Amino acid sequence: MTTSTSDGKQGGSGRRGRTGRRWRRAGLAAGLLAVAAFAPVGWLYAATAEHRHPLARIPERPVALVLGAGVTPEGEPTRLLERRLELAVELYRSGRVEALLVSGDNSREHYNETDTMYGYLVAAGVPEVKIARDYAGFSTWESCVRAREVFGVEAATVVTQTFHLPRAVALCRTAGLDAVGVGDPAWDDRAPAMLYGHVREVPAAVKALFDMLLRPEPTFLGPYETGVDEALAAERPE
Repeated sequence: MTTSTSDGKQGGSGRRGRTGRRWRRAGLAAGLLAVAAFAPVGWLYAATAEHRHPLARIPERPVALVLGAGVTPEGEPTRLLERRLELAVELYRSGRVEALLVSGDNSREHYNETDTMYGYLVAAGVPEVKIARDYAGFSTWESCVRAREVFGVEAATVVTQTFHLPRAVALCRTAGLDAVGVGDPAWDDRAPAMLYGHVREVPAAVKALFDMLLRPEPTFLGPYETGVDEALAAERPE
């Protein structure tokens, strides 16, 4: 009886030990997966830290590259896009940029980010002659490449939300732009969208690293367009 009780205790202890080891291994695996998932995001933040600035301290650049962020069924900019456009207006009014390049998606009928952005900026007081339009900015990478290769932009301020800014700046700099960036936090009135944006950046950062490594051609490249050159050459209306 004594031996049986001792064996039972040892068996129970052994099972608990094996269970504990399995949990430790599972925890270690989960930790490694978390590190692997968040490492690209962390790298993008670190790599672009010196190129991201608050609006009050953003360096001057000739062009602001304003990235699309959706249009409502009524053809109005989403609130996130509207806030990007408000930043762009302030950059122009303060003289920190001389021209605006709005880059968005116009791939579907009745969906036109680019003209929606253009119309909002004009209504906000930015002169039409100071705005160039890119209708084939289907992704952040494509907007950056087209700004450099199609519109001839060499230096720009990228305008987006803060969660997107590290990836956008990194992609634009990889595409050959001397890019700095300013981001809208938007937590005050768009907290759910901002939370979703931060979560979405985890897989998006992985794709960005592949884009930076492989440098794929945009969906449409096409011939050189003079819209930015004309916007820069135009006099600021009084």
